[in-house]
Formats: sequence, structure tokens, C-alpha cells
Amino acid sequence: MTPRALARGALALAMMAWMAPAAAERQEPAPAPDLPLWEAGLFGGAASTPAYPGSEDRSTRALVLPMLIYRGKVLRADRSGVGARLFYTERAELDVGFALSLPARSGDVAARAGMPDLNSLLEFGPRLKVLLAEPTPASRVRLELPLRVPVELRNGFERQGLVFEPRVVFEAADASGRWQADANLGAVFGNARLNAYFYDVAPRYATAARPAYRATGGLMMTRLGLSLSRRISPDWRVFGFTRYDNYSHAANHDSPLFLRNSGLSVGAGFAWTAHRSQARAWE
Repeated sequence: MTPRALARGALALAMMAWMAPAAAERQEPAPAPDLPLWEAGLFGGAASTPAYPGSEDRSTRALVLPMLIYRGKVLRADRSGVGARLFYTERAELDVGFALSLPARSGDVAARAGMPDLNSLLEFGPRLKVLLAEPTPASRVRLELPLRVPVELRNGFERQGLVFEPRVVFEAADASGRWQADANLGAVFGNARLNAYFYDVAPRYATAARPAYRATGGLMMTRLGLSLSRRISPDWRVFGFTRYDNYSHAANHDSPLFLRNSGLSVGAGFAWTAHRSQARAWE
């Protein structure tokens, strides 16, 4: 798989999270008469993010790709991500989720010139979601506790430590379902191996301006995310999102690769549904 293909897959997963309609939780999974089991079509958009946390350089991607949303009783590919639901009650849910990060070529990042590229990381692991409140029938607040294992795609699928990303999520929709919004606030922690992937400078890569450095485990960033989407017809939806990351208190703030105290990611796009099933979704 080429770096370009990995980047497209990463952006596809990121955008899918903003497109799919939100769903209400129930005591047991049950058919949802207002949502199809699956939808297929196209989605496209563009996103711009820091090349890595603390980088001065940015990575920008734009694409149009096939879209598939699946709302099965166990397997899911919807607004909350791609994964397998293992446990479900009215207040709590445990699933296995996946995420994929964008790659960064060292030739495009001045601070990493001459160092190995940062390949895409496929992250997978358990995620506990706890419903905290339902302020209105169309809104909810939940706590998410994902613990994931990042695996470097290419380079022999080498494991790159652990990442823990607790966050509080608020979701809301208008009565018609045309507008949907969410906000989330959380933090990202990585163990020593994951932080080393981004911030280590081995002695052979050290220069006068980039001294050797050995990373430690701990806080990587605090994070605030916002998104908004609007259904403009039964088959078309547009969306936008922004994410602010603060690195001021990161454990590896002293790394010579750490050049900024904050980073902003933005993106926008569309989703077009060409086909949908007659069978109803499980929620």
C-alpha cells in the first residue's frame, strides 16, 4: 500500500465520522425504523492538519472516494467510527474501534530533514462509552475511554506503543434532523514508545540545530473538536469540522522536533447517498 493510498484511507475514516447520522441508545440493540442498515455512495472533501503534533509544517489532503455506512448489531461503520460492538446497555457500550493517521514525509517537514518518514499508524483497541446525560430528546452527553494500539503501516507492521484518549462528547440535532452538531473535549496520552515515534532524535540524526533527544511517556495534547453538518436533501449532506490541539503541557515539550504549542485542523466536504437498504439499522 502506497503512502498516497494510506493518506486517502486516513482522510476517509476521518470524514466518515462527521457524515453519518447520530443514533439514540436503547436498553438493547433493536431495529431503528428511521435508518437503513446500510448506505452506499460517494463522499469527498479536504482537510488540513499539522504534519505531526507540535510541527510547524502542515499536511493537506483532498479526495473523492466511495462511501459505505453500515449499522449492524455488532459490526459498525457510522458516525462514531469503524469497529465491532461487544457489549451494550442503556447507559454503557464497549466496542473495538479503529483509527488511521495521516503520514508525513520527512522531505516535506523541515524539522525532520534527513530522518525517517512518519508512516500512517493504524490504531485499534477497546473503547468504553458511558452515557452521562440526555439534556433533551435530541441531545446527549457521553464519556468515551478508548485505549488503542498503533501499528505502523509499511515497515513490517511494527507496533508503536499505546495511546489513551479520554474525552467528553456532546451531540445535538434539530427536530427535523437536518442539522447535527457535536463538540468534544479531551486529552491524548502516549506511552514512551509512541512519543518516541514522533519526538525521538537518535544520535545519528542529531545536528547542531537538532540535538539528540529521548522521549518519555505522558501527555501529548489536550484537544477541543467541533463539527456541524446539514442534510440538504434525502441524498446529500454537507459538513465541516475544526479541531484545536494544545501542546503547552506535553511531556516531550523539550524535544527539538517540538516547535509549536498548538495546532489547528480544519476540513469540509459532502456525502452523497446513491443506494440504501430496505432493511433497518440496529441501534
